[in-house]
Amino acid sequence: MADTKYIFVTGGVTSSLGKGIISASLAKLIQARGYKVTIQKLDPYINVDPGTLNPYEHGECFVTTDGAETDLDLGHYERFLNIETTQANNVTTGRIYQTVIDKERKGDFLGKTVQIIPHITNEIKRRIMLLGNKGKYDFVITEIGGTVGDIESLPYVESVRQLIWELGDDNTAVIHLTLVPYLAASGELKTKPTQHSVKIMLENGIQPDVIVLRTEHDLTPEVKDKVARFCNVKQDAVIESIDVSTIYEVPLKMQSEGLDKVILDKLKMPQNETPELGPWKDFLHKFHNPEKTVKIGLIGKYTQLPDAYKSIIESFIHAGAVNNVKVKLELINSEKITDTYFDQLEGLQGILVAPGFGHRGIEGKISAIKYARENNVPFLGICLGMQCAVIEFGRNVLNLKDAHSAEMNSATPHPVIDIMEHQKNISEMGGTMRLGSYSCKVKKDTNAFAAYSKEDITERHRHRYEFNNNYTQDYNSAGMIASGLNPDSNLVEIVEIPKHKWFVGVQFHPEYKSTVLNPHPLFVAFVKAAKEN
Repeated sequence: MADTKYIFVTGGVTSSLGKGIISASLAKLIQARGYKVTIQKLDPYINVDPGTLNPYEHGECFVTTDGAETDLDLGHYERFLNIETTQANNVTTGRIYQTVIDKERKGDFLGKTVQIIPHITNEIKRRIMLLGNKGKYDFVITEIGGTVGDIESLPYVESVRQLIWELGDDNTAVIHLTLVPYLAASGELKTKPTQHSVKIMLENGIQPDVIVLRTEHDLTPEVKDKVARFCNVKQDAVIESIDVSTIYEVPLKMQSEGLDKVILDKLKMPQNETPELGPWKDFLHKFHNPEKTVKIGLIGKYTQLPDAYKSIIESFIHAGAVNNVKVKLELINSEKITDTYFDQLEGLQGILVAPGFGHRGIEGKISAIKYARENNVPFLGICLGMQCAVIEFGRNVLNLKDAHSAEMNSATPHPVIDIMEHQKNISEMGGTMRLGSYSCKVKKDTNAFAAYSKEDITERHRHRYEFNNNYTQDYNSAGMIASGLNPDSNLVEIVEIPKHKWFVGVQFHPEYKSTVLNPHPLFVAFVKAAKEN
């Protein structure tokens, strides 16, 4: 096999056009032809990672198996490719500068003036090629965040220009994603924004090989021809990306447009057989033809921004298809729920209490859990959602007055959720976090075991506080059991109420591991219970 091929995906005209979905779709098509492929995201913000970013700023923080807090696009990469990503798949400007400054402090640059070129661009190039240098992949697709022309993106664009020159034309390809707006007043699709965007690319020394046009209307041959002529690309390298009902249709659209063929031709790689994508099409058939609709409430405090719960929402799509149902999610703001105001919860066939940090909306989550427990509504609590279930049970079943999490109330007389003893003297934000993949041993004859069909599992974590094991016996005796434990630390990973129709809380984040072809078993079991409710 020849050296790794590098594909770069840039965006123009506006943000949020779907570079991540285009990258994941192309990767899916190349992977289906028998190649090994991975994707990485370069984010131009100066934060070291999204770990401390408010979800309103950046949406969900995705967590990889090795404990990296990353951009939500890595979730798309995993869901499409069915392979795990790592810290190397997400790089921020903050991390680039931090690395270069650390080297300068250690004297690695021998007293030279440290500059954007070559020091910052050299570090960017090193990061881009890190995955390829491991020899595991035939293709590395690099998505560059932001929009071409942004000041923040300039070092990344310059690094791409240098890599094209260093690696050679046969080993690199550039895809530029732009918008073709439709002007209703004149009834026209306008290509001028695309032309200007490509002009900026050319000014920075990069000629795109492929232009993907995001559009709400079908592009005419004339529009494609115009873009090809004025942007210096071949006609078959102008690709239409029309709006679709689900992101999972995009790979099929890109296949019909020939995106993977154009890229393989450009990189002089054998095309092999055109993939049938049978399992993918089966999933889409079930998605578009559900037997019934299941109404599930997602209780959280970021309900105005669904991207804050992106992996959870996608997990319900995967699990819904397995159960031949459409999951209709009701995003309910936990701050508006009280013990006496349950109008929003009535009629739900399942209730999920979402993860999060901080005290805002906590009592509403606890009230929603009380409603689910007392009314026998199937329930799934994730991370903070599991902790709220423990608090609710402690208050209302064990009669532990003012039971709470030490995170929310350090003076609570009953800290049923507490920080681990060895973490209490760590002050740096993130230092006390349990991040990444941890083992869990699942007890037999439980809902969790029925879902997983095995005892030994691994799941990803992102939290600081834990179930307080001093209360384990009290909870078990009262009817909330610990059905999953960490075999090394004995920390509680899963709780459930056996007498309830289906009541499970997990300290980890199952949504991070759900993919199109491998829906997460807990979501599948939860949706099944809701379907039968």
